[in-house]
Amino acid sequence: MGALSTYAKAQLGDAVLRAVSLPAVTGQWLALYTSDPGDDDAGTEVSGGSYARQATSFGVGVAGLYKNDALITFPTATAGWGTVTHFGLRDADAAGNLWIHGALTAPKLVETDDTVKVAVDALQVTWD
Repeated sequence: MGALSTYAKAQLGDAVLRAVSLPAVTGQWLALYTSDPGDDDAGTEVSGGSYARQATSFGVGVAGLYKNDALITFPTATAGWGTVTHFGLRDADAAGNLWIHGALTAPKLVETDDTVKVAVDALQVTWD
């Protein structure tokens, strides 16, 4: 699942209702959070311990459901990242804008020497 951020809603609203061009999105980066970023991007993104957002790609959506089409592998944690509970899809590998966010199906405690991997088709995004 997923929810559109306030930023995404504003961009889509301007494009559809005001004929304003959407900003170019040149990629999506998967971010991990230890708290819900919510629509306003106010959550706590993982930091330190070799954490870095990871580029991701999606196949063609089917009935509004999009799935990652390649394995996503985060760097091995050199320190604990805490309990990861949420994800965000952002338009940059650092800073940038949150477009979509959601809760993980199960929280994941990431400790030193853990490697977080997201299998093909495991990141599934749809919204109402």
